[in-house]
Amino acid sequence: MDDGLFKTIEDRVSELTALTVDLIRFPTINPPGEAYVPCAEYIAGRLRKRGFQTEFVRGDGTPGDSDRYPRTNIVARLEGRTPGKTVHFNSHIDVVDSGLGWSMDPFEGIVRDGKVFGRGACDMKGGLAASIVAVEAFIDHYPDFPGAIEISGTVDEESGGFGGVAYLAQKGYFSKPRVDHVIIPEPRNKDRICLGHRGVWWAEIETKGEVAHGSMPFLGDCAVRHMGAVLNAFERDLFPALEQKRTSMPVVPDGAKRSTMNINAIRGGQYDDFTGLPSPNVPDSCSMTIDRRFLLEEDIEEVKAEVTDILERLKRDRSDFDYEISDIMEVLPLMTDRDAPVVQAVADGIRQVFNKDPEYVISPGTYDQKHIARIGHLHDCIAYGPGILDLAHRPDEWIGIDDMVESAKVMAVGLKALLTGAAQAA
Repeated sequence: MDDGLFKTIEDRVSELTALTVDLIRFPTINPPGEAYVPCAEYIAGRLRKRGFQTEFVRGDGTPGDSDRYPRTNIVARLEGRTPGKTVHFNSHIDVVDSGLGWSMDPFEGIVRDGKVFGRGACDMKGGLAASIVAVEAFIDHYPDFPGAIEISGTVDEESGGFGGVAYLAQKGYFSKPRVDHVIIPEPRNKDRICLGHRGVWWAEIETKGEVAHGSMPFLGDCAVRHMGAVLNAFERDLFPALEQKRTSMPVVPDGAKRSTMNINAIRGGQYDDFTGLPSPNVPDSCSMTIDRRFLLEEDIEEVKAEVTDILERLKRDRSDFDYEISDIMEVLPLMTDRDAPVVQAVADGIRQVFNKDPEYVISPGTYDQKHIARIGHLHDCIAYGPGILDLAHRPDEWIGIDDMVESAKVMAVGLKALLTGAAQAA
């Protein structure tokens, strides 16, 4: 156990807390993508003082990117004294809208009762702060370390990560030989290692009809009623079948160990973006957005066929039924091997800090690991960080200060093991 390294982190509790507060005070709300640039500049300024070379990378042309809301990422790199592996700590800086129900200013960064409150405290500015303090403590103790250390603050994870990690991965920032190991400090509980996530398929289904006067609907064809038939078929045939599917993946919570599908949105007929009274029209179009989460044991083509088979059956059996379906996004499930170097290194840290073996989990939803694996073809990647995922996106979001300190210790031990090979035997 590296008592000196741990003591250094413990002595920096106030600094870690203040860093978390500072990060929360940048209202990096996505959408639309506010305050990305000043937040990235703040991170860069801190890391430059520790000798890091910093680079701002804008996700030009990615969804939401504009001169008003540039998708600006910060990537910082510190070279060691001798050649070796590179460890990269990746955190997203964007947060969701604060929403209603807060008992305090969501962007003030209130410190109370051993916690830091604010939007993004848990997801995931506390994790970003913990990784920075862990790295700084490590380089103070091991200034002659081999290899290199990178820290990034990336954008748009909450909306798919296409302007952040996906864009950087396309540019080679998450591939060998530049990077060997990646730790993403997402809130997954301080004694858990998240190996990956379920798969996701987003799609839009449109049912078609024929417009007519609302007083004579028999002269038209109501697309909303056709969508009702789709919903009824899903309730009768698809949802019960999904309930029966189970995975061997250690997904948490337990309800996510089965296949799921969420009806994300339905839009049809007269929209509400008008003033006055609606016009009496039979709707000729209705669309539904579906969010299907699937398991390692499922094939993506079979997942899609479960939906399209129902739609084709309706087309055969229901008078005048017609539809179109289009993909929005698909990501295959992934799970890093427990024997992977980054898993073993962080597991060693958990054993040293908590005197117990880690719990290995899979996330019910995707996060930026998907782009690192899919685009960067780098599979030595996990999510590990402080915070309770259930608190993310909720009013009065918070992160425990002690949790950040302990997670920083784990990350520092993992960093030491990956760069120097100094791992404690299990």
